[in-house]
Amino acid sequence: MVALRKAGVPEPNIWIDKLSGSNFDRPRYKRLLRKMKKDDLLYIKSIDRLGRNYGEILEQWRYLTKEKGIDIVVLDMPLLDTRRGKDLLGTFLSDIVLQVLSFAAENEHANIKHRQAEGIAAAKAKGVRFGRPPRPLPENFQSCYQRWKAGSLTGTAAARECGMPLATFRYRAKSYEKANVLP
Repeated sequence: MVALRKAGVPEPNIWIDKLSGSNFDRPRYKRLLRKMKKDDLLYIKSIDRLGRNYGEILEQWRYLTKEKGIDIVVLDMPLLDTRRGKDLLGTFLSDIVLQVLSFAAENEHANIKHRQAEGIAAAKAKGVRFGRPPRPLPENFQSCYQRWKAGSLTGTAAARECGMPLATFRYRAKSYEKANVLP
């Protein structure tokens, strides 16, 4: 926001996308595309704010500049300013810089995902449990479970008596069996 304001972008023209830039299927981005017209100017803080997929960044860049006729300025990379160097050499240099930065953005995204997966695996190995802790079983769970196992009560009826959805009842029953809680 600060960089865009410093570049002179009026506040009503600043678009914030809260979703990940890992793809271009973002409602705010799509809405921005619909609003932009030929000869508009799009400021982007950095290329990874546009997206993080090498091929898609290049495709979107081409769509924006060639098909929609929009100029793009990447604030942290002055070489990526389509207003300048519209000759063959300028276009060539911009394309090279764009390809390098797009590759770097996708590579960094892949590295982040890999480090995240490693961190999750390490935490799980240490016994860290993710998600919300399960609710305690209702007092009548064991009797409902036993009647359900004996066939005198349907799963739906057992789940209803326990005050939980059928899928939850089955999941908790399976956990209950694995824990060998049965007398």
